[in-house]
Amino acid sequence: MWTRIIEWRLLTLAGQFPGMLVLGPRQVGKTTLSKMAFPGAEYVDLEDPMTQRLYKEDVVYQLTKNGDRTVILDEAQRVPEIFSALRSIIDKKRDVNTQYILLGSAQPTLVRAISESLAGRIGMIELMPLMMKEIDSGEPRYGYKTAWLKGGFPDGLRGDFRVWWDAYLRTFIEQDLGYWGVSTDPILMRRFLTMLAHQQGGILNASEFGRALGISYHTVNRYLRILEETFLIRQLQPYYRNIKKRLVKSPKVYIRDTGLLHHLLNINSVEELEMHPVRGQSWETFVLEDLIKREQAVNPFTQYYFWRTQAGAEVDLVLERGSDLYLVEIKTGMMVQAGQIKRVMEVDEDLGAKGAYIVNQGETRGNLSSKVMGIDFNGDYGWVP
Repeated sequence: MWTRIIEWRLLTLAGQFPGMLVLGPRQVGKTTLSKMAFPGAEYVDLEDPMTQRLYKEDVVYQLTKNGDRTVILDEAQRVPEIFSALRSIIDKKRDVNTQYILLGSAQPTLVRAISESLAGRIGMIELMPLMMKEIDSGEPRYGYKTAWLKGGFPDGLRGDFRVWWDAYLRTFIEQDLGYWGVSTDPILMRRFLTMLAHQQGGILNASEFGRALGISYHTVNRYLRILEETFLIRQLQPYYRNIKKRLVKSPKVYIRDTGLLHHLLNINSVEELEMHPVRGQSWETFVLEDLIKREQAVNPFTQYYFWRTQAGAEVDLVLERGSDLYLVEIKTGMMVQAGQIKRVMEVDEDLGAKGAYIVNQGETRGNLSSKVMGIDFNGDYGWVP
């Protein structure tokens, strides 16, 4: 069992709002987290057809039959009637904190429903796959290279991640997308995901994707939006600053979980990964996602970007924490090269960051220059800039 660091934020917001929404991809551990945080709560699985029918027939009765007992509503988007009913129920008991915990894996449906019916009544957190600090401190415990290969979904990490991801994708493509009203050819969607994997961390060119797949630019962007809203990909936007340099203005696209990335690329082991051409982009993804999860746990309002000029100056991650900027460059090597330090310092001259860091797999920790610090990823799984 792994303790989820974000539990403290769930409990904190639960003392502030009458209800909570826990968003995240399927099988990420939303139910486990909620049951641990609220051990006496009533659990309701709204994917069960009989339960769905009961709630649709008399939603108010079902929501209120347990009195003031906390209720966990799993896959709440399956019964849209819940949202309007909750508004009136919550308004009658605004002094009772966190009576309802809504869990969902379809972000657009839930966020839209809450913005329309439950704004100001529901607190919200996102639960992402396990971060290394959680994996390292729980049981069973795995090293970072195993987590890099298999990704952060609990069931994929414990077993054969290739088998697990194959089943996950079948459910997502063949069932979930249809439920959300997305009409796609399953083979085409798998090809699209595989193309994204081969261009991991690259600058998006929707027109090139469309030509390769025989679909329109607009269809490519629709697929990207769907995959991002269901937490499978990240479109990392470029950071803009009013300086006299030509900047890259298209986002970089990542498959967020490296287990899925490696499944799509047919990588089976750490040994294969170490020899694969995508190794650098894969490591960048693994570290970038882990750092973002850490940052979200302690600074939930931080914004994330990358920086690249047309001349080639770049850093992989720019964290905008209030008025402060932090630069993070991610490298797969064991040693920091002088040229890497120089390039980070050049970006810092443009952006005036509060801190600049190079993260790699070595043991280089400490000042590399007057402004750049070296960080060993394996040295401190709780480190944030």
